[in-house]
Amino acid sequence: MLKNVAALLLDEVHPFELGVLCEVFGLDRSDEGLPVHDFAVVSAEGPVLQTHAGFTISTPHGLDRLEEADLVAVPAGSHFMDREYPEEVLDALRRAVDRGARVLSVCSGAYVLGAAGLLDGRRCTTHWRHSTELARRFPRAVVEPDVLYVDEGPVITSAGTAAGIDACLHLVRQAHGPDVANAIARRMVVPPHRDGGQAQYIKRPLPRTACDTVGGTLAWMERHLDQEMTVEQLAAQAHMSPRTFARRFQQETGTTPYRWLLRQRVLLAQHLLETSDETMDVIAGRTGFGNAAALRHQFVKSLGTTPNSYRRTFRGPMSVSEAA
Repeated sequence: MLKNVAALLLDEVHPFELGVLCEVFGLDRSDEGLPVHDFAVVSAEGPVLQTHAGFTISTPHGLDRLEEADLVAVPAGSHFMDREYPEEVLDALRRAVDRGARVLSVCSGAYVLGAAGLLDGRRCTTHWRHSTELARRFPRAVVEPDVLYVDEGPVITSAGTAAGIDACLHLVRQAHGPDVANAIARRMVVPPHRDGGQAQYIKRPLPRTACDTVGGTLAWMERHLDQEMTVEQLAAQAHMSPRTFARRFQQETGTTPYRWLLRQRVLLAQHLLETSDETMDVIAGRTGFGNAAALRHQFVKSLGTTPNSYRRTFRGPMSVSEAA
């Protein structure tokens, strides 16, 4: 049952994340034969709230409006990572779950759910920039930093900004079926379902080591990503025994030579997919994967999406012929 939806706002709310909730649940699309939700914007901290964009939002609805909601949604806000929340807000969220309602967070709204104890023992997510802090602040939560959203009913958490759309459409799909979710997605001009997770959007610069022991070898590896490499060859490059090299590499980079090399190859593949029209076979050759099938396998394993999907996401449809 998903008929009554309330968006719970705190000071410094982010307008975009609130807008996502309004767009999915707050518009009357009955002229298209779509269900209408009883939607309300609820203030947790007085009738007038400040947004982080510099304007204010006013609403007549207070916390009592949450008592009738099937879904309570908490959009992101500024400084949610380090602020305290009114106890009456946290109590209202707990009561909602206790009586069978669902709660949804968008981006840093997960911190509000965490403060209410609703993430304890549950899988959850937030924007990749805040996931480490979420796990530190709420150690009983099982934080999954690479996904777009997590449905750990009755608690649903979504990653940054647009991932809130994915989570909202997921809820609509569950409550009203795929046809309704697809129709709303078409109106919003967004995909009804996105492949992959946050991993494909995280900017990861090439790691550098502050130590000189394997630093030269790392630079050599970066310049020769298209070549086959063994620990024995790399150890010879560093003038060490294979065992000593493997131990020093782990100490200075925090990972193994194989995993470090694989990550650099995926990073280079991402760069080439974003900036070039090269075919998948050419990119596979330049990155040391050998062929398009191996590239696809490692790309999906690392980022949760295919090379073609990644290219479409960051460049749009391509005119060149691409191998899957």
